[in-house]
Amino acid sequence: MADKRSGQSPDILFLVLDTQRCDRLSCYGYPLETSPNLDALAADATRFNSAVSAAQWTVPSHASMFTGLYPSAHQVLQSYSVLPDDLTTLAERLNAGGYFTAGFCNNPLVGVINNGLRRGFYSFLNYSGLLNSYPNQAGARKGLLDRYRQLFKKLLAKGLNQVQDSFARSELLLSLSFSPLMVPLWQTALSFKGNTAKSLDDAANLLINRRGPDADQPVFAFINLMGTHMPYHPPRKYVERFAPHVLKDKKARHYLRQFNSDVYGWLAPLAGALDENEKATLDGMYDAEVACQDEQLGVFFDRLRSSGALDNTLVVVCSDHGEHLGEKQFIGHSISLYNELVRVPLIIRDPSDRFLRSSIRDDVVSTRRLFHSVLDVAGLASEEERSLTLAQDPATDPDRNRVFSEAIPPQNVVNLLQKRQPELIRDRFCDQPRRAIWLGNHKLIETGGQVLELYDFLEDPREDLNLSSVFPENVEVLQDCLDAFVGEHSGYEMAATLARAPGFDDPEVQQRLRDLGYLED
Repeated sequence: MADKRSGQSPDILFLVLDTQRCDRLSCYGYPLETSPNLDALAADATRFNSAVSAAQWTVPSHASMFTGLYPSAHQVLQSYSVLPDDLTTLAERLNAGGYFTAGFCNNPLVGVINNGLRRGFYSFLNYSGLLNSYPNQAGARKGLLDRYRQLFKKLLAKGLNQVQDSFARSELLLSLSFSPLMVPLWQTALSFKGNTAKSLDDAANLLINRRGPDADQPVFAFINLMGTHMPYHPPRKYVERFAPHVLKDKKARHYLRQFNSDVYGWLAPLAGALDENEKATLDGMYDAEVACQDEQLGVFFDRLRSSGALDNTLVVVCSDHGEHLGEKQFIGHSISLYNELVRVPLIIRDPSDRFLRSSIRDDVVSTRRLFHSVLDVAGLASEEERSLTLAQDPATDPDRNRVFSEAIPPQNVVNLLQKRQPELIRDRFCDQPRRAIWLGNHKLIETGGQVLELYDFLEDPREDLNLSSVFPENVEVLQDCLDAFVGEHSGYEMAATLARAPGFDDPEVQQRLRDLGYLED
């Protein structure tokens, strides 16, 4: 089918694979064939090898992608945080620029909690929570009874959303929801991982059939999928491929059942390393979930391709963060800034070829700049925003390939640890903020202003060798850059200065960076 909208503003598909590790996709070098459909998309797109999430968990990471700001600027750091009214989101900008904006969300932290991330969406469909929402039949005729049903549903949804908001903002209710007796109930009742197939089908119907948008109106479709998030319940055929021992080993099945029901265990660092069987179980089940979701993505992209809708659609596929599966005795994505969490997949297929097809980018980039990149392709970016698009030549990058990431510990996690395992807070610095900078081939992680880790992220992607004692001068200059990033300000008033961190242009700092090989003369 020919695309009738060719030559106009492109449709935009912004697809977030929640909790998807970069190193578990075949196109990123994983030896198992977990992602043939994403691999095929990447082969016809620009694949970024070193994309870095601005934060280690869902809420601040999405806020960064939706505003173009680092977490210390937008200040959406906790489950109870709300995006400031004077920060304009990507959906608001696109909506004001004439786009029909629609969300298809499977993560309750984005689709249910009233934190401002849904601002700017004309239609926002939620597939998790106590009450799912369904496609907006804008423009369709409805009978009186149908309108009353919609009103009742709207009122009911408002009440249930208030209940769910209370759980996110109350430490007592949140602790209750993590109790062993409650977990199976809310995992089922809240449709915790949503409905991947339904959300993809609804999004495809919008992009192909275009019910709702005005004639020739471009569409911005945001999709969040939760297939690779805990708990792990992939269909049997994927378990047979990636974790066959779970079907045969009673001990492995017992561990998996325990793991899937222990939400506290998804948040807290491990007291000791996983044994070989436990690690194999988590790895295999995670891979099975990746493969299951990839197959569903294949159906989705095949529909867009065969209908012709893909021909005029900017496709952005990324992740908000990855997942620890026992590495460095961490589980989940609450605390660290290691690569398992913050190195994420990023694939951009652009019909206008600003992003070259069948190309690979090795420069380190931040996912916060997806905000600028999407606005640029939509023709809605300011001159300053255009300078930060990821489509530009890395040699002219105004960030000079400096990328930052921030991990502010979720307060609910800290409070739970304080009650159950206070020694972990002391030993693993679980209550301390972590910040990281990537520059040259080095990555520096600073924890609480006192623990410093330096890694060569090119030669040592698993971050096995801490080089801080080997290259103290490098540590010092990168720490100066982190201090400059933090600056003298706090809150979102830093927005205007974050593109060029205060102090980074100091001649002495510049000379030290040149001396260490981080900058060219």
